[in-house]
Amino acid sequence: MANVDQIGALESRHEMHPAVSQRMRPVARWLLSSDRPLIWLLPVVLLLLAIGIYPFVYNIWNSFREFNPMTGSVEPVGFENWQRLFQELVEPGGRVRAALGTTAMYVASALAIEFTLGLAIAVLLNSGVWGAGLWQSLMILPMVVPPTVAAVMFKVLENADYGALAYYLQQVGFTDKVEPLLGGTGKYAMQAVLIPDIWQWTPFFVLILLAGLKALPDEPLEASRVDGATSWQTFWNVTFPMLRPMIAVAVLFRLVDLLKVFDYIFVLTSGGPGTRTEVISFYAYQRSFTTIEWGYGSVLGLLIFVLAIAVANLFVRVFKVSW
Repeated sequence: MANVDQIGALESRHEMHPAVSQRMRPVARWLLSSDRPLIWLLPVVLLLLAIGIYPFVYNIWNSFREFNPMTGSVEPVGFENWQRLFQELVEPGGRVRAALGTTAMYVASALAIEFTLGLAIAVLLNSGVWGAGLWQSLMILPMVVPPTVAAVMFKVLENADYGALAYYLQQVGFTDKVEPLLGGTGKYAMQAVLIPDIWQWTPFFVLILLAGLKALPDEPLEASRVDGATSWQTFWNVTFPMLRPMIAVAVLFRLVDLLKVFDYIFVLTSGGPGTRTEVISFYAYQRSFTTIEWGYGSVLGLLIFVLAIAVANLFVRVFKVSW
């Protein structure tokens, strides 16, 4: 009984003064009101902004400086790095211009193949094919593998001497011992880095588009069948238009992600042979950490950021993506 009395005394001692309690109640009601749920996200948002803004501002500041290997210090260089970027953009043989061209080719190829395969597989799984649930579960596996690990795995598979994938491609005549998938003059270097990307990220489109297909209403599809439309006509004229918002969002996310591809290039080809597979992100890495040009590497990093924002905004405007 004594313990209960002591606890009661402690609780009464820490009770809020009635006047203070009256003043706090409107504040508590305002914070807990259902029409202001985002107020609880404010601390996390501020933390994320602090984490994101500091490196961005530091990158801008660093773009006006450069590391001097003679003195071992970072010195201000004004707009020299930006002038160099402009020169490499406008010159026909400029590295930045070439890297942007390679990036565009990589992004267009990966996006087209991954979307086409993803849509085809999603339609197949949605049709009620045997084992659809099992295949949906297995689709997640490539996406959970770190890109670097996937690249190392495919480096073994694509090895000209003992790689299983390289062997079968030689057997069907796609490659040969003179021009293997990896090596030689680099004829198939771009295909070599695209293969792991396609393997890993086609399931992304499959899962998103499959979810979209399952969410579509049945009435328009049934009406189309009643009107005598074929399966292809129903898909192209009814299903595909209703699926466009989901397609646009999936393509947008994948597009931005592809613009900063690095892992597959780094592990499989290191941008080579020569500069055949040198995308803009890998070129920025080389300038930052291979030749120790931190300032110019910061400029290239900002270029990638601006490029991603510009491409994403253009995509949203052209395809009228709504959130």
